[in-house]
Amino acid sequence: MPENPPENPPENPPENPLATPTRRAVVVGAGAAALTAGAAQAARAAASSPASVPVIGAYDVVVVGSGASGMTAALTAAKRGLRTVVVEKAPTFGGSAARSGAGVWIPNNPVILAAGVPDTPALAAQYLAAVVGPEVPAARQNAFLANGPRMIAFVLANSPLRFRFMAGYSDYYPELPGGMPNGRSIEPDQLDGNILGAELANLNPSYLAVPAGMVVFSADYKWLNIAAVNAHGADVAATCLARGTAAALAGQKPLTMGQSLAAGLRAGLQQANVPVLLNTALTDLSMSGGRAAGVYVTADGSPGLITAARGVIIGSGGFEHNLAMRAQYQQAPIGRWSVGAKENTGDGILAGQRAGAALGLLDDAWWGPAIPIPGTPYFCLAERTLPGGLMVNQAGRRFVNEAAPYSDVVHVMYAKNPSAPDIPAWLIVDQNYRNRYLFRDIFPTLPFPDAWYQNGSVYKAWTLSDLAGQIGVPAQALINSVTRFNEEAWVGKDGGFHRGDSAYDHYYTDPAVIPNSCLGVLWEAPFYALRIVPGDLGTKGGIQTDERARALRPDGTVIPGLYAAGNASVAVMGHSYAGAGSTIGPAMTFGYVAANDIADHP
Repeated sequence: MPENPPENPPENPPENPLATPTRRAVVVGAGAAALTAGAAQAARAAASSPASVPVIGAYDVVVVGSGASGMTAALTAAKRGLRTVVVEKAPTFGGSAARSGAGVWIPNNPVILAAGVPDTPALAAQYLAAVVGPEVPAARQNAFLANGPRMIAFVLANSPLRFRFMAGYSDYYPELPGGMPNGRSIEPDQLDGNILGAELANLNPSYLAVPAGMVVFSADYKWLNIAAVNAHGADVAATCLARGTAAALAGQKPLTMGQSLAAGLRAGLQQANVPVLLNTALTDLSMSGGRAAGVYVTADGSPGLITAARGVIIGSGGFEHNLAMRAQYQQAPIGRWSVGAKENTGDGILAGQRAGAALGLLDDAWWGPAIPIPGTPYFCLAERTLPGGLMVNQAGRRFVNEAAPYSDVVHVMYAKNPSAPDIPAWLIVDQNYRNRYLFRDIFPTLPFPDAWYQNGSVYKAWTLSDLAGQIGVPAQALINSVTRFNEEAWVGKDGGFHRGDSAYDHYYTDPAVIPNSCLGVLWEAPFYALRIVPGDLGTKGGIQTDERARALRPDGTVIPGLYAAGNASVAVMGHSYAGAGSTIGPAMTFGYVAANDIADHP
């Protein structure tokens, strides 16, 4: 495994990643190798030198990126008395956080403790260490656990955001020491978008729109998926509609999930008089005497320099939409299968590397099985867990516990693909499944869109044999896989892949199905096959940081004045995923840590 990344990513990544089965070099640590040729680097330096670029702003702290990490960092810095600005490449604020369900995984936070969750610092430390292992320094784990609850308390005190406990959304490995079967995750409460005034128009839209006229929380989807066949699910649907009606009668613009999170943080910045400069793209860091002293930007097409007397915090997201970087650092095949903000092309990570920062964990992402439907791919949660569906590889055989944490499912896909191809894999369901459960935003009994068939995302046949022929898998193998799966569903025990053994497996399931709520037989024609590829919520590797969120050089020394948080930094979760919100929780926490460190060390 190479210690340093190759100097240049391929300029033209393959148009069809599925036709490129070779593994790319995986980078777990990076030295000072540049991603640009010397001539290009010199040209950039000349174009962005202080002599040729006007100073367009002077602050104590410059935050790059207006996602969860960036806005939390900026709010913290401002409340510590530092002159702060946020620069944002996109024409909208909120980044990937605004698009998300906005679960926030923070052990021992005041919201879950008030809800009676029996968490303790010792249990949380035990669980996190068991999940992430020794590859994540204990000091970083401890910093996250110590500062996460403080961050939530700070946000509650300094913004209109409020949070709800996602009761029942289990930690992803609740059987590990310290794990919580009832969960530790929280999500934003309902927020009236009117609080932002005209700025609401600049909020990045959600990845999947809430049904018109309803107010829906992330925790509601568990029940909305089964509302057609479950009385409590029907009650939840009615409650969501009632919330929407009440909000409309009150003249509100109700926001939940990522929309609420981003809007609440932005409202906090408005109250703290922190400017958020949209359409202002980072082009490079300004370094002075080895210290981060500001950022070079392009604002509405014009270059400029914004100085930072105290520090720069990079919260600009990952590189999920930079296919050249992904082809360089990650295992093939990689496609356009991310639901992260489209502006996330690794700008902050590359700027940090040019400033001398070490990089790490570039081979990994916040993975999840996805269906490559037209437009934005669909990130599957409940659909692969509900009873009456199974996933098969290109040999027509099951290869994974479909109900496992989504990141784990894709890790298995990549691990097994070289010897037993499973990219793409196929989610096989029957008409009984379609008659009972919501699929994405398609109500039970309704057909899949024609466009899904036209682009090869879904196939339909009246027999399993014909379905196998359509998707190119051996017919008898598929029949055998479904037959065995049905036999195991009848007895409620998945002997091959242990689906249903973990409490987590039962979150997105149908409690009416017994003896195992996530195992159900396939029996009613027609049958469907949905294409499954390795999707993600974003990449999880970037600038190496310490427990104070300071950027580190390859030799472990600190780059003065330079900080990173969120997906622009190496994830404190390492290659794993502790629970719902393990992206946003640490992102906000280390944004908070970075700003406090700047304030505490003049």
